[in-house]
Formats: sequence, C-alpha cells, structure tokens
Amino acid sequence: MFVFDTLLHRARRGCETMAYPRGTAPALPERHGGALRVDGTKCADDCAACVPVCPTQAITRADGKPVALDLGKCLFCAACVEACPTEAIAQTKDHRLAVRRREDLFLGAPGMEEVRLAAALDERLKKLFGRSLRLRQVSAGGCNACEADTNVLGTIGWDLGRFGIQFVASPRHADGLLITGPVSRNMELALKKTYDAVAAPKIVIAVGACAIAGGPFIGHSQTAEGAGSVVPVDLFVPGCPPHPLTILDGLLRLLGRLD
Repeated sequence: MFVFDTLLHRARRGCETMAYPRGTAPALPERHGGALRVDGTKCADDCAACVPVCPTQAITRADGKPVALDLGKCLFCAACVEACPTEAIAQTKDHRLAVRRREDLFLGAPGMEEVRLAAALDERLKKLFGRSLRLRQVSAGGCNACEADTNVLGTIGWDLGRFGIQFVASPRHADGLLITGPVSRNMELALKKTYDAVAAPKIVIAVGACAIAGGPFIGHSQTAEGAGSVVPVDLFVPGCPPHPLTILDGLLRLLGRLD
C-alpha cells in the first residue's frame, strides 16, 4: 500500500526538473543583475565616479583611457552601476559568465565590452569527460555561499546528474576539482594534495570571486590570490556567489553541451 501511495504521489506531481537547456533558460531573480557590460566609449573625459565605490578595486581608470573592469574580482554589488552617470557600466540580466581564460574577464577595451564565453575542451578531453564528469568539490576557506549554490544543482529542480556530472567524495574517484573560496593559507597545502591526488588528465573549475581572485580578501596575508595561484584553472565562473544557472552554464559549455 505504501509503495502504491508513493507512486501515485509521484505521478500527481509529475516531472519537476527544469527543461533547460532544451528550453528557454529560467529568468534570473529580480535582484540579480546578471553579467555586466562595460562600454568605455560612454565614459566622460574627467569621470571616475565608479572607481572609489568598488569594494575590491575591480574597477580602474588610467589617465586618458576608458574605465576597465575585472569581472573576476567583481562582487556584483552594483555600486558602480549606480554611481556611473553615463551608464558606461550596465547590468545585462544575462546568466552567462563563465570563461576559459582569466584575461577574458577584463572588460572595457574595444571589442571587450562583454565576456568571451567559455569554449569547450579540446576534442580529446571532451570525448573523455563529455558523457561522465566526476568532480571533487574543495571549499578552500569560502563563506559557504558559492558552496550552497553549487549544492543546489543536485536538487530535483536542477538534477545535475542528468548531464552525467556528479560530485564525489574522493579526489581519486574524480576527473577534476571544483574550487570555492579564496584559498586560505591553512587550505593551500590541502588543495595542492587534493589536486595531486586526481589522476591525469584532469580539469579545475574556480567558482566565485574568491576562487578566481581572492574576492573581498584580496591582498590579505592569510589568503592566496585565488585558486589560480595554487593550481592551474580551466574554467572561471564569476559571481558572489554565482547563480546556479551560471555554474551549470559554465559546466555545460566546458563539455561542449551548449551552442
């Protein structure tokens, strides 16, 4: 009787997993501004209003040059958007943010108004990891925000496992690492050992501003400057924290599962 009730309950509820990426991506929450766009041509000659309001010094403006934004350091607080009088920095509501190269997160130069989205792994690695990817998650001193949004991907609404992507308990069972947090000095050796324990070939994914560049802990003596200063990184997913949709988009792009 209990089994029948369970099956009936499941039938009534139907499938609750989102259709994405087959269908349209779900909308971001109203308060989530998504990716930023930087149009340096809109900068007034003597304006630098956005520079002092950035809590992580992600925004710079050299004399005679347009504003530059390091999206890897950005906390997406939108203080720069509010301070900019010419809308040179604007929110796009676009969830897509993941890139393969650190330099692709530097915005403001001509032709670099927006991020250059991540390209897939080379054919050999895509063939190896594309159908079954196992990741060991390493929280290297994070606040648990990026970790929480990563965990969301395992819930029924997202069901990361349907793409063949799973988190595992041991690095010896993993194809790569997903790193969150700025890499505190106490976690630096642990991260190196975890990386070494993953069999080659392997991939590394840095999720969140802390893992990419140190986040609000940039320059602190007890943290590294992000995961890239300790291990090589293959995918950067900006945000503080990144939305689960942003993380999923990055993973699927890395595996060549999105156009």
